[in-house]
Amino acid sequence: MSILLLILGIILIVSGVLGVLRGQLLWGIVLIVVGVILSPGGFVLGL
Repeated sequence: MSILLLILGIILIVSGVLGVLRGQLLWGIVLIVVGVILSPGGFVLGL
């Protein structure tokens, strides 16, 4: 189960970064925060 949460968290974080780069700042920040919260331990890749 933790592997699925890790993958989902990474997907959300990458989507959030891409959203920020495309100019959708609020939506990108929301995706990044949700991705960090969902990942096992609350953090992914040392964020």
